[in-house]
Amino acid sequence: MVLFNYITWAPDPEIFALGPLSVRYYGLFFATAFLLGYYIVDKMFRRENASEEWLDKLFVYVMVATIVGARLGHVIFYGWDYYSQNPADILKVWQGGLASHGGAFGILFAIWLYSKKVTRRSMLWTMDKLVIPVALAAVFIRLGNLMNSEIVGSPTELPWGFIFLKAHGIENPELPRHPSQLYEAMSYLITFVVLMYMYWKKNAARRPGLIFGVFLIGIFATRFFIEFLKEDQEAFEASMSLNMGQILSIPFVVLAIYLIYRALTRPEVDVSIPGNKRK
Repeated sequence: MVLFNYITWAPDPEIFALGPLSVRYYGLFFATAFLLGYYIVDKMFRRENASEEWLDKLFVYVMVATIVGARLGHVIFYGWDYYSQNPADILKVWQGGLASHGGAFGILFAIWLYSKKVTRRSMLWTMDKLVIPVALAAVFIRLGNLMNSEIVGSPTELPWGFIFLKAHGIENPELPRHPSQLYEAMSYLITFVVLMYMYWKKNAARRPGLIFGVFLIGIFATRFFIEFLKEDQEAFEASMSLNMGQILSIPFVVLAIYLIYRALTRPEVDVSIPGNKRK
């Protein structure tokens, strides 16, 4: 029995517009992810007696790093030929073009700086908490990609294939394709649930780097394999045995293996902040 007979997908990515101001699903999901992330990290900071000032500064660092890093990642890794000739267009973020790997590099740099300037604690103390809402944010971002009909999958005969009528830059748009955005969103949601369980039920934060390492596996190892079911994002990837997304995922997977090994072979530590009495 066939449960689906393909899904025709052609939503308007714009929810509504007020004059020149446009509200799109992608932006709404992005903002929702930050609000939920603030709430989740606040709960964890309260549990470990970290100050509210630290939390507020953390989200300023992360918000700026995510947007700047994701934009520069797209510019450098996917569109350098164009942007090197049109540098003014780098600032036109509203036209699209954000790369998750660039966002990841940006966040790593921001947390290194945040650890030096604000908490004066190990980066892992922050990362083991931050990556939990980041995994949830990745779910929302891929749902935003779905609403934009971008980052589409390769053709498939599976009954849940999507026909992306509004996708740009693909051949034969009438063919059903893998909903790779949903594949990633579901894998990231599973990662988020696992990380929440590790933190709240298993006290995994007592092993610095363990939650961060599992996050990297859940995001970038799955991303590596799902890339085989995607269309190339840029023309130059057609001649590559591994595309740019897969190549950029490998260092993160290697880092994950190191972090998990390190965490499991060292004794547990107390991660609470002494002296603070936050309510």
